[in-house]
Amino acid sequence: MLSVQDAAERITAAVAPLEHVRVPLATALGGVLAEDIVSPVTLPHWDNSAMDGYAVHGDDVRGAAEHAPVELPVVGSIAAGAFAERALARGEAMQIMTGAPLPLGADTVVRVEDTDGGRAQVRILKDRDVRKNVRFRGEDVHEGAVAIPAGTPIGAAQIGVLASLGFAEVPVHRRPRVAILGSGDELVELDGFAEVRAGRRIVSSNRYTLEALVTLAGGVPLSLGHAPDSLDAVRALLLRAVEQRPDLIITSAGVSVGEHDHTRTAIEELGSALDFWRVRMRPGAPLGFGQVRGIPWLGLPGNPVSAMVTFELFGRPAVRRLLGHRAVHRRPVRVTLEEPVSIGAKLTHFYRAIVTARVDGTLGARLTGPQGSGILTSMSLANALLVVPDDRSTVAEGEQLSALLLGEGAGLSERFAL
Repeated sequence: MLSVQDAAERITAAVAPLEHVRVPLATALGGVLAEDIVSPVTLPHWDNSAMDGYAVHGDDVRGAAEHAPVELPVVGSIAAGAFAERALARGEAMQIMTGAPLPLGADTVVRVEDTDGGRAQVRILKDRDVRKNVRFRGEDVHEGAVAIPAGTPIGAAQIGVLASLGFAEVPVHRRPRVAILGSGDELVELDGFAEVRAGRRIVSSNRYTLEALVTLAGGVPLSLGHAPDSLDAVRALLLRAVEQRPDLIITSAGVSVGEHDHTRTAIEELGSALDFWRVRMRPGAPLGFGQVRGIPWLGLPGNPVSAMVTFELFGRPAVRRLLGHRAVHRRPVRVTLEEPVSIGAKLTHFYRAIVTARVDGTLGARLTGPQGSGILTSMSLANALLVVPDDRSTVAEGEQLSALLLGEGAGLSERFAL
């Protein structure tokens, strides 16, 4: 049995970022840049105003105060997108709007709040803005400079920068296509829910869960359904997955040692390479990884919680790595236990937990409740996985452990605070 760390490292080392594609800027959000973005222009193009106010020579308003205002003639007005008709001479002011180009000669913008707002003559009432409120040419980026390096995930800010630099198309790593398939005689899809009501079957929830997890990780799920518990059926479904030429195949169930666990055998019979199939962890010890005819394969357990936990630890990093991310793993945080925990076997345990901010600024953690691997609602309640090392049979309330925060809601608060 491999350690969790060894298993994670083997999986991420076995996959690499996919090839480059160019996508429209409108669809680039969530992708990862495959090339450096070199600026074709200098931004800002010219010195411009950071305030609505008056463009002046700083030395002309130095010493201005409410009891001793400086009065200047207003010789023009510059709107955003317009340019001054002439240079600004000493002893003059021009009204200017935020973003408008500074007239030649000006080095200061006095905010309108520090004036009387005059149109023909303006009284400057404060000198706090001398040599201020100017955005200088090139202070954002210079032509020929790398504005965004390769490997950067594309968020809203990057979209804005790319648009400002004129990139209608963006070079990104292709989104990975992930085939998802399961097995089990007890499973039905949602259209067979009548059998669930009758107590004869259970919904194949792993299909829907894994589709969502793959999508959230940045991949494109290809759901192929589930096979009954027979070696021939599992083998046929795997071959169907291979025909789709995905970038990753994820199976759920069939990787343990039960009489009806056929996935591992089917993969071996297909002449594929099996790297490992057990990890020292709970939930999720029966975990397989290898290749199916050259395509990376990750075999998750069938229990719903085990499938989610193992995807979080191993599947999500693999998808992110294929997408081009460098940071693929969750970063652990230290939490203080608000209740005692214990483990029943010398395995690394990942307990579903709720992590909250404490009054003293630290993070506290408590379990969601019963930790059975079939209790899927425990995952819906959790915002973290509490990591209990295999050498800690019991951990007392008040002690510290590591936790992996999950999802977009991790660390968020209902109230604003600084």
